[in-house]
Amino acid sequence: MTDSVDPRRSSPAAAASLLWIGRVARPSAALIVPLLVLCIIIALTGAPRLESIMTEALIYVVLVAGLSIFIGNSGIVSFGHVTFALIGAYASAWQTCCGPMRLIFMPELPVWMATAQVPLGLAALLAATLAGFVALILGVALMRLSGTAASIALLSVLFVFKTAYENWDGWTAGQSAIVGLPTYVTLWVALGAAAVAILIATLYRVSSYGLRLRAVREDEAAARASGVNAWTQKLVAFTISGFVAGLGGVLYGHFLGTISVSMFWLDMTFLTLAMLVVGGLRSLTGAVVGALFVAALRECIQVFERGISVGDNLLQAPEGTREIVLAIVLLSILIFRPQGLVGELEVGERR
Repeated sequence: MTDSVDPRRSSPAAAASLLWIGRVARPSAALIVPLLVLCIIIALTGAPRLESIMTEALIYVVLVAGLSIFIGNSGIVSFGHVTFALIGAYASAWQTCCGPMRLIFMPELPVWMATAQVPLGLAALLAATLAGFVALILGVALMRLSGTAASIALLSVLFVFKTAYENWDGWTAGQSAIVGLPTYVTLWVALGAAAVAILIATLYRVSSYGLRLRAVREDEAAARASGVNAWTQKLVAFTISGFVAGLGGVLYGHFLGTISVSMFWLDMTFLTLAMLVVGGLRSLTGAVVGALFVAALRECIQVFERGISVGDNLLQAPEGTREIVLAIVLLSILIFRPQGLVGELEVGERR
């Protein structure tokens, strides 16, 4: 008589693997599926303007998800993450800008780079990897800081790279815009990238690295006493978030078809931070909700700035209304709901 194996039983390792996969899959799907449904609805309307708005909003989801990986888990507010979007955007332009434009705007590129035509997907991956590598190099020194000192240091990094790129004429066209980038970022490409960013952020959050960094965030002294290396945990998160932010920069450049250093400056810095604060600093769900909410709010206000015809009258908000309304919303959140719209809630995550 042979022994039969009870199919209901599984090894502890297999059970643990299934549990871990579930911890990643549930919250990721809970964010990605609604985005997919929203994109399908927008695509069915056949309205190009709506598709363009949603595409840009999804690019901001990628950027804010990158911010959330570091800020949400470390508690350190970064004013410098747009630096990595800048690096990613220009690194992609070096590889994919059409040949004649590359010679005009970037005449000092090495011959092998000036003549190479890298596949768009590979170029995006290489550009994001470069951004992550720069984050790793910078993080070796910067992640020894914490709190306000780290925030100011990261802002300084943004100033340094902005100045460097504006004066690196032979590679970046200086203060001029680079045109001729392939505009391959459609609604579905942006959705795919947002799904990847959400998956990376979720993987990090549920990993032991994310858990240890949140322990450092809550009580660094206690975490150190428990054997957690705070510097290492911050460095890992900073590097991963730099990669995701770099991917966001790539998408932004190939959505517009043009890039300039001024695009990746204080406006984008404070917009992405506002999205994260409005949604919830400590929640990936908050990052996604905040990005979509603020993007929709800005677009609605922009409609009024362009003007709405009511009978024979034109109702038009003055220029700059978007920034004023966003500032009011941000102040209201900070005063009345400092934890953000969703607080620390993670949809699909079991408590």
